[in-house]
Amino acid sequence: MPIYEYVCEKCGSRIEMIQRVGDPPPKRCRKCRGKLQKAVSRTSFQLKGSGWYATDYPGKKTAPAKDKPEKPGADKKTEPAPSSAASSDGD
Repeated sequence: MPIYEYVCEKCGSRIEMIQRVGDPPPKRCRKCRGKLQKAVSRTSFQLKGSGWYATDYPGKKTAPAKDKPEKPGADKKTEPAPSSAASSDGD
């Protein structure tokens, strides 16, 4: 169940209440009977595990070197295939 925080408009006291989502909010302060207003507070929500931080986002992979070719095999020298006329014995 979530914890809701309320502030009294009259005395300024803050109270926290554990309530179900469907429960009605409290109307009056317990100390001075002033009107309560729901307060927005920080959450205790935490992201755990990898991938949630800027340093983790792309993963633990290393960056590719700049001198590597973009296409595999682009750095290989290709020799032209021998033509059929040059390889014949002349029979």
